[in-house]
Amino acid sequence: FILASTAAALGYEVQIFWTFYGLQCLKKDLNLQVTSLGNPGMPMPMPMPVLIQALPGMQGMMTAMMKQKMKSKGVASVEELREMCQEAEVKMIACQMTVDLFDMSRDDFIDGVEYGGAATFFEFAGESDICLFI
Repeated sequence: FILASTAAALGYEVQIFWTFYGLQCLKKDLNLQVTSLGNPGMPMPMPMPVLIQALPGMQGMMTAMMKQKMKSKGVASVEELREMCQEAEVKMIACQMTVDLFDMSRDDFIDGVEYGGAATFFEFAGESDICLFI
């Protein structure tokens, strides 16, 4: 959302193709969670053994800590960044194959989301000057 909203603000035509777990960012109920499990590069405020990180409630605690840190540093929230992208008319395409695979409903997603396959992404990406895969 940071790159897309910035590019749109600079006048670029922007599309984001969302697949697998990224689709959570397009849901009406934006209930994203943060965990350091499986991500050794995630900085922790204090050293914490993996076993402790796996305890019940730790994911919620880490999510709250991350939201607080973003707020204290003046960083826009995921919700705010998504709204900026919507206002800037960033085209968001949900991978239809993944939506079907995970038995998701189109009613779960925010308004304005389009649906398509990988070929839909390449129609735009193949002609673009800049293409990022993150």
